[in-house]
Amino acid sequence: MWRRAGCSSVRNVRRLSTTVRRRIEDEGDWFYSSEWWGSESDGNTILRSISDKGNGVVSVVAHHSSRPSEVYWPVMERWLQQRYAETHPGHERKFKVLGYQWRVLRFNDNTRQSTAKILAAYPESEPGSICIMQQPHCLAVPYLKSMVSVGLATMASCNYDLTNAVHGKKNMRILCIGHGGGSLPLFLASKIQGAIVDIVEIDPLVISASIQAMGFPGFSVMTQSGERVFSKPDTMDEVLWKGIHERLSLYQSDAEKFILNTNNVYDMIFVDAYDGHDIFPRTLWDPTSLFLKALGDQLHPEHGTVVVNLHSDSDLLNPDGSVPSVLEHTLPMGRYVSAVGRAYKDVLVGNASSCKGEDSGLGFTVSVPWVCNTSLVVSRGFGMNGGHYNKDMILNTLISKSIEVDHVLSLPFSCLQYVKRGSEVRGVGYCLCGQEAHVKHRQGCMACRHHLSHPGLPSQSRFGTRAAVQRVRVAAGHYSVRLNFLEDPKQNF
Repeated sequence: MWRRAGCSSVRNVRRLSTTVRRRIEDEGDWFYSSEWWGSESDGNTILRSISDKGNGVVSVVAHHSSRPSEVYWPVMERWLQQRYAETHPGHERKFKVLGYQWRVLRFNDNTRQSTAKILAAYPESEPGSICIMQQPHCLAVPYLKSMVSVGLATMASCNYDLTNAVHGKKNMRILCIGHGGGSLPLFLASKIQGAIVDIVEIDPLVISASIQAMGFPGFSVMTQSGERVFSKPDTMDEVLWKGIHERLSLYQSDAEKFILNTNNVYDMIFVDAYDGHDIFPRTLWDPTSLFLKALGDQLHPEHGTVVVNLHSDSDLLNPDGSVPSVLEHTLPMGRYVSAVGRAYKDVLVGNASSCKGEDSGLGFTVSVPWVCNTSLVVSRGFGMNGGHYNKDMILNTLISKSIEVDHVLSLPFSCLQYVKRGSEVRGVGYCLCGQEAHVKHRQGCMACRHHLSHPGLPSQSRFGTRAAVQRVRVAAGHYSVRLNFLEDPKQNF
């Protein structure tokens, strides 16, 4: 989630620089965030309702998308016609593309929960039958790309046969806790043909919004008994999704209840579950909770990997671990990052109950470029053969495997940039106080000693609680990603 900036001095630097001349292949590149970042009044509100699950006012706002440009729309129209012919042999139907939009799911108006790009089209014979399709290849926010990159690179580092899973030669069980607009599970199912993805979302209004307004496949919705709500997909689901929808199962359930009642063993688990108040529920990270114990029981014992989206706070706390007074009201979650990481590692890989008495796993965090988020990774694959490992060895392995992931999945973005250790860079940043400064990477503002942000970023975000106090990252393609390894929880948390 991203919140509205609190001061005009920060809003003035909201839009990314337009001086970028390189061609950007990734339609979800952060460069395009200026198209959907605006306030609710800048777009068209197409859904608005009140949640009874603690998320407040839930709305979806539409914004224009510049890509794909109109010159490419006929290509999609021909693809839709071809897909219809494949699913309905002997019949022909022509389609017309209306255009592409960004759809932003908001909680309480000022919090951006998730962002997706949709295609709108209709059959020429039925101009009133407009269908929307979320673009599965497009991840609009950096923290999702970070979760995918570090998660899959870690899986590949555990000797998991990712190639066969990608090509559909073996199944890969994935659980996504927290749905939002559905970008993450849809991306995984589209890129990994063997992926069978379960999604758990507590709020039925969020589920409804993702389907009605954000183009997530409706056939994915499941009943409490584990059956599909719809016995068969409708015509357009078959045309648009080419089987992807049949590998997605979307459950309306409390996460703890779901994990306690499932018999599935998951290869990967993604956790991204903040509520309307920007809080990561304690039940999802309390080391004494039934949730974490059950999560460990359902995680594959040899290569099971969990990736958790968290707000960053490591560079913002005082030396004694307390929150600076100036940030007291902007970090509802960040102060708990250490406790969350320790809980996940201790329960999933660090004690006898989860790993048969052996410390046979690894936990680490990776800071996310562009926004103040941290990807927490806990994996049972590292250390399974015993012996010692060090940070450099693990980092080199992750870098090597990230290149492999890039190649195997044909990602629209570089997995490597979310894993690699970047070099020092120089540039212009903006501090929380509004002071512009030309500084060396990792130095603070000379006016108030805060860390600096990229000049194109707004000040607050659900995807990072305060983007105006993140470390400077200004050179395209160069990110200073710090891996904090958790071999010794007492030292690292």
